[in-house]
Amino acid sequence: MHTSFSDGSASPEAVVEESCHAGLSCVSITDHDTMAAVKSAQAAGVEWGIEVVAGIELSTQVQDKDIHILGYFMDPDNALLVQKLGEFRATRFARINAMIENLKKQGIDNLSFEDIKAEAQSDALGRPHLAAALVKQGWANSPWQAFDKYIGDQCQAYVPKHQQSPKEAIALIRQAGGVAVMAHPMVTKRDELIAGFVDQGLGGIEVYYPNCPDATIFYYEGLARKYKLAMTGGSDAHGKNKSNTWIGKKRIPCELVEQLRVRAKRSSE
Repeated sequence: MHTSFSDGSASPEAVVEESCHAGLSCVSITDHDTMAAVKSAQAAGVEWGIEVVAGIELSTQVQDKDIHILGYFMDPDNALLVQKLGEFRATRFARINAMIENLKKQGIDNLSFEDIKAEAQSDALGRPHLAAALVKQGWANSPWQAFDKYIGDQCQAYVPKHQQSPKEAIALIRQAGGVAVMAHPMVTKRDELIAGFVDQGLGGIEVYYPNCPDATIFYYEGLARKYKLAMTGGSDAHGKNKSNTWIGKKRIPCELVEQLRVRAKRSSE
């Protein structure tokens, strides 16, 4: 799940509280390219009696295709992980500043970096925060319109993301004691790459995803068995920022979490 520390709408504490009300016993915060929300979410988990697994969703690219790699059970204080996340933060800052400059060329000259940062509760700045600022300043009626007119992939203000390979993301997660999982392969639609990711140390794939037909889930269960991968799943909830899913919409049994935990212990040995 995602919090306001990346592209979700709710605080880590609110996400954990809502998870309790939804009847969940174990959740993971997987914000994009940051683990800044994990410790506060885990503290809230103690209060509400829910285990909060340290997680992250790393952005990677293969031939201009976005592929997200989830990490679970990492040590948030791992030195190399902290260093790399700092580098990712710096590249996000540079990207936002470059898009602000591009928007100025289109006559949008009343946006500042501080305006964008005000839309986020952490340093993991992204296009959703820029879109929110564009709406607030009256340049768009909605975040979706802001993407369509200004900052979508084909728009003039767009700036590509920092390029990281899945191999690099998998290695980073594993050296921090975690398990690397390919996020929502049914959305990415690059199943031919999975075998190569397994060779690079991929430990699981996200099988149980919201709004998927049973046939799709059955197919990815088969792929997981074929490559001896852990099966994961969840709601991919973003709060108000993603209306077609919510906390608890997709659940997995506790035994799958335990299998993932065992893999994490093995990878760190």
